[in-house]
Amino acid sequence: PHWGRKMPTALWIAHVHVTDAEAYGRYAALATGAIAQHGGKFIARASRYVTLEGADRPRHVVAVFPSLEAGEACYRSPDYQAALEHARGASVRDLMVVELLEDATL
Repeated sequence: PHWGRKMPTALWIAHVHVTDAEAYGRYAALATGAIAQHGGKFIARASRYVTLEGADRPRHVVAVFPSLEAGEACYRSPDYQAALEHARGASVRDLMVVELLEDATL
């Protein structure tokens, strides 16, 4: 451990194509609370975007977490998994948590 040093920050990045808006809305409402409980804060949600490469998914969400571990713990938590039940079958998603470089600033 590096005492006195801030833990690296991580970004939770989701690229989503919603196929059932009502069910996905239920997911989003529940997921927001679970993300906040794990120290997550949204920094982009359904913002303007341009797809330069890869599959075009019209919804993009980015949240910042205190660490990669906090982002992963959020995903695996019972509250988030309960929310996720509403997204399954209601969306096609890619989701990853990426640790920032130590000298990165937001």
